[in-house]
Amino acid sequence: MNDILARRARRATVGIALSAALVAGIAPATAIAAETSSPTGAAVSQTSATSGNSGAPQTEDAAAAKEKAYAAMQEALKNLEAAKDAASPEKLAEIDDDIAAFQEIYDMVVTEAAKRREPLPAMQANVDAAQAKYDEAHNRTSGLQAELDKALEALGDEEPSTAIKEHIKQLRSEIMAAERREKSYEDDLHSYQRRLESQEKQVQHFESEAEEAKAHIDEDIAKRNALLGDLEKAQAAYDDACKAYEEAKAAADKATSPEITKPTETTPPSGSTQPAEATPPVASPATGKDALPSSTKQANSSSGKQANTTAGKLANTGDTAPSAIALAGIAAMGLGITATATRRIKNSK
Repeated sequence: MNDILARRARRATVGIALSAALVAGIAPATAIAAETSSPTGAAVSQTSATSGNSGAPQTEDAAAAKEKAYAAMQEALKNLEAAKDAASPEKLAEIDDDIAAFQEIYDMVVTEAAKRREPLPAMQANVDAAQAKYDEAHNRTSGLQAELDKALEALGDEEPSTAIKEHIKQLRSEIMAAERREKSYEDDLHSYQRRLESQEKQVQHFESEAEEAKAHIDEDIAKRNALLGDLEKAQAAYDDACKAYEEAKAAADKATSPEITKPTETTPPSGSTQPAEATPPVASPATGKDALPSSTKQANSSSGKQANTTAGKLANTGDTAPSAIALAGIAAMGLGITATATRRIKNSK
């Protein structure tokens, strides 16, 4: 309630000060500036305190976000250093050396496997030919043995003739020769088969070596790519963490820095009118002395009433604002000058 009365008193004082300034010859702009240049300190302090209290949580949140972003950036840097150490040029060079060594082995064994594979068709053909000869010899032996068995069965218990004896003897001789031939072809067949099997085993060995070398190469290549991929991911994560930290730092700096605002211009209260510029006193044709216009006399009269009322309100409210006291003093001085001018006018009459 006191604040409301004080503001009303100050508005009233402005009018008194203007009227008094007109009489005393003081520029109206000076009186207006004296009043408008004194803002209420309580309102400013209250606004500042309110702004500070509302900004404190935001400042704390921004600072916490900055610390969190900084910790994330440090963790990303740690991961990046570990990835760089794992994918160091020395370690990558070792992997590349292993790849080159296994690649050399792979090329060599693949070449050897190809060489060992070349004679396989011919060797298989030799086996097939030996198998055919053996089969033929075996069939020959079997045929002669069957013929002998048939001749002996035909004799029965009879004494064989000389011709039959010679025929049986010849069959047994041919069977023995056929068996020896069959045995020879069988040996040749087994020899060709062993050679073919040995050649095929060599081919399989070199092919197995090639597969093993290829597996080592693929493993080393995958390891190298994984290390480089981890390094690329760690670098990207660190870049993102740095960007996030810069943004959090900028937000924290903005939250902690005081905002500089342009002061607003003071405007006169609504409904009030700017007083017209004071005019110099007009000389009286009758007395030759300075005389005040009638409008000035009315302003002085109303200003005296307002000064008394305002002084009473200030005394009751206890408002000790410097602007109000100064304007009240100007108003009192204006009243004194007005009274003196009035007495002079009466005496001249």
